[in-house]
Amino acid sequence: METEDLGQNPEYAGRLVYNGDKKKDCTLRITDLRERDSAIYKFRLLTDQEGGTFTGKLGVPLSVTGLQVKVTGGHQDKTLTCSTTCTLTDNPTYIWYKNGQHINKPTSHQYSVNNYFSASYSCAVKGHEDHHSPAVCVVGESCMNVTYTHQSICALKGSTVDISCFYTHPSWHNVTEVSWFNKWESGVTKDLSLNPEYADRVEYHRQTEKDSTLRITDLRESDSTEYKFRFTSGKARWGYSFPGTTLSVTGLQVKVTPAAEGQKTLTCSTTCTLTDNPTYIWYKNGQRLDEPTSQQYSSNTLVVLGHSVDSYSCAVEHHEDLHSPAVYAPKNPSVSVN
Repeated sequence: METEDLGQNPEYAGRLVYNGDKKKDCTLRITDLRERDSAIYKFRLLTDQEGGTFTGKLGVPLSVTGLQVKVTGGHQDKTLTCSTTCTLTDNPTYIWYKNGQHINKPTSHQYSVNNYFSASYSCAVKGHEDHHSPAVCVVGESCMNVTYTHQSICALKGSTVDISCFYTHPSWHNVTEVSWFNKWESGVTKDLSLNPEYADRVEYHRQTEKDSTLRITDLRESDSTEYKFRFTSGKARWGYSFPGTTLSVTGLQVKVTPAAEGQKTLTCSTTCTLTDNPTYIWYKNGQRLDEPTSQQYSSNTLVVLGHSVDSYSCAVEHHEDLHSPAVYAPKNPSVSVN
């Protein structure tokens, strides 16, 4: 049976690292695990000798699981179990959350509660707190929870970004306060609308009673950080332990690299991958390059003649005023012999 090199499998693109040394170590690292990665992985050794191909027979079975809180018990006391579809390796320490706030104890996969009305609970494994289980209501279907629209956003320096979330709470709770923040110490959070670094640049918006949007204008690279939402009712407050939305702010820069003989490749470069797969715009000597029937001028790369003395810059559609600094494609070196 023909084997497939995982490095050639598009499903693993950007997620594989070979740590082997071609001597004794054959370690494979897979990042950003997905449940469909569950399989038996085998190592294959190729040598320069005839018939020198060796494949491990047994391989290593990998099972990928998520976390889920299961609720059992009677009318008064409930037992919460942080459940997995396989037994996690290395006997991990568990972390529990109530209404989005870390609970110091317990550290086992089970947690007993008796004062649970309106509260939501979630669990995680120590060292992997960003991968907590979905929050569940112990009683009914209406308890406190916050869900962010994006885990991460990459936006242009100088532009405007919307960071949104949806939240729920019991019908008998009246929300008295909502806020967005990016700093917290000892349970105290600082409302962004009161932060002088964001003066006149922050707005809170909502379309319904269960959503909130943080709008930040005139983005700066120093705005790159994690943003979280918090709401308070007369009976409870949503915590700050869960991950929020991480914002990365980038400028545009044109990088020049050699291409085919007599040509240069210009790349409109960013420090993060811009959200929403934007259309790029190219400028030559300050004039926009347009070709309606071609994709040539809408991608983040442009091929030009190496002897060009023109200047080039790039921008993103709908943000044309935030173009990159102009650069000149350096001439290809030439040699003359007398």
